[in-house]
Amino acid sequence: MPASPNLPATRPIDHQPLHTLGPVRFGTFELDLEAGELRKNGLKLKLQGQPIQVLAALLEHPGKIVTREELRQRLWAADTFVDFEHNLNSAVKRVREALGDSADNPRFIETLPRHGYRFIAPIAEQRPAIPPPPVPHRKLWIAALAVVATVGLALGLNLGGWRERLLGELHTPSIHSLAVLPLEDLSGRPEDAYFADSMTDELITELGKIRALRVISRHSVMQYKGTTKPLSQIADELHVDALVQGSALRAGDRVRITTQLIRAAPEEHLWAESYERDSRDVLTLQAEIAQAVTREIKITLTPEESTHLARARLVNPEAYEAYLKGQSHWYHLSPEHLDAALGYFELALQKDPNYARAYVGVANVWLVRSDAGFMPPTEAFPKSKAAVAKALQLDNTLAEAHITNALNAGYDRDWSVAESEYRRGIELNPNNADGHFMYSDFLISMKREAEWNREIHRTLELDPFNPFFQCFYGWHLVYLGRYDEAIEQFRKVLATVPDFSSAHMGLWGAFYKKGMQKEALGEARKFFAVLGDHEVEEALGHDYGERDYTRAMHSGAEALAMRSKHAYIPAVRVARLYAHAGDKDETIQWLEKAYDRHETPLAHLGVASDWDFLRSDPRFQDLLRRMNFPP
Repeated sequence: MPASPNLPATRPIDHQPLHTLGPVRFGTFELDLEAGELRKNGLKLKLQGQPIQVLAALLEHPGKIVTREELRQRLWAADTFVDFEHNLNSAVKRVREALGDSADNPRFIETLPRHGYRFIAPIAEQRPAIPPPPVPHRKLWIAALAVVATVGLALGLNLGGWRERLLGELHTPSIHSLAVLPLEDLSGRPEDAYFADSMTDELITELGKIRALRVISRHSVMQYKGTTKPLSQIADELHVDALVQGSALRAGDRVRITTQLIRAAPEEHLWAESYERDSRDVLTLQAEIAQAVTREIKITLTPEESTHLARARLVNPEAYEAYLKGQSHWYHLSPEHLDAALGYFELALQKDPNYARAYVGVANVWLVRSDAGFMPPTEAFPKSKAAVAKALQLDNTLAEAHITNALNAGYDRDWSVAESEYRRGIELNPNNADGHFMYSDFLISMKREAEWNREIHRTLELDPFNPFFQCFYGWHLVYLGRYDEAIEQFRKVLATVPDFSSAHMGLWGAFYKKGMQKEALGEARKFFAVLGDHEVEEALGHDYGERDYTRAMHSGAEALAMRSKHAYIPAVRVARLYAHAGDKDETIQWLEKAYDRHETPLAHLGVASDWDFLRSDPRFQDLLRRMNFPP
């Protein structure tokens, strides 16, 4: 059951209802409580629910202090369990946003810290609303029948569009999409900030398993952490119908999460609740929040979804904390952070050897170490495969485990297993943007453009501000020969993340295919500069003019090949330089090395434009055959 805050009882506000006075005017604003509207210069503003009630309470006592406790008693019934402090602060903030007011330099609402609020602006003189004169009983019936007949005629004939206008106002827009904004960290300790972010992740994951709901992914919502943007603007930017916001706090072995659901248009506070649990029950807590949200927005769950959300799931608190810290490091994807992530995932498994999600974490660390070129795939992938196999043995309902297993199947060039695992992962979590992206990458490699188009656009709907997905959408456009669109896409990514190496590499390839060798060489040098490989960066420009593209590429390839004798260098990276130098023999030789090492970029061998000059070479055709691509 939701936790009940222990708040002392106080007397209720003694007030005169505003609706007995008609609209209240102050400055250019007018509050009409009967209509439930705040207007500015006659135009309705987006303010509803608790914020408009807070404003009404302050306007009923102009110039006087209204305490926080008085507001609590008026706005929240005694049997309603909410995080009152957070919700009241949020309501006052939204009132100030609507009025263009400032807490530091107030013109309308003054804050008295830890005590209450006071409305300080002058109010126009109010007169009691005058009730209409009584209508004789018989005349009232005649008037009523006339109105009914008129409305019926208007609706029946749809005169002037009145049917849509009248019935449309009774219709509340359905909610089919939402975003979980970063939960506010109430601990006040920077070292614990990861916990609130992790709880945001967990709630996104729980809601994401509901097929009838589109839920925005982690990366795109995290940019709103600490934002002062109005909620309506955030909803517009993410193209969602509703937002979930709230806070998280962990104290000892207790966890408290407060959430509220807000409709975007018209803006309306729909629901709020506070939950407190033992840390062992934190996953059950997340499922309860997801159930409450689905009930409020009237989403019909499938039997499988209902069973999942109703299932009690206990966790070992120490294992869970280690897992969350591991995930926090894993998102950074640098060698140092991957090392830290692996340490935490292994610690989680020491605390709970049957913790399936920690095994997925271990598998993903080894997978990324290989995919990023930090170590040979032949060393990394067997460890990834063993870890994810253990995860699936323990819990085969983990969407992320199936997606990781699909990537490992690609290492074995078992494309049918890879596809079935991608599809199973997406089935378990239809809002998993990683799953949709990886599947789209698989489809483009298999030359299934129509299906690719569906999956890549679903990815971008779920995670619109993720630079990784935006970048590799550009790569896919290069594979399709849509070079101008790809260049525009890469430039958009680099405008927000200037040091994104894969975007520079993508631009390099797109410029090369368009015959823009000067620009291609410039992007090649930027790519190696961002990687910190200044030896190759200098080799690409040493003693060569910017127009001598072929010689520059050959010089860079030689430098990288020489270094590979004493350090691990992805063979496909060397092959690419030789390909741009036009050297078929060296390119084939290094592609064969990449094949022997099971390097993952070879999944794109059939579509990557770097190898176009080899398509008719029998050696390349034999390599394609050995990749086991379906016909």
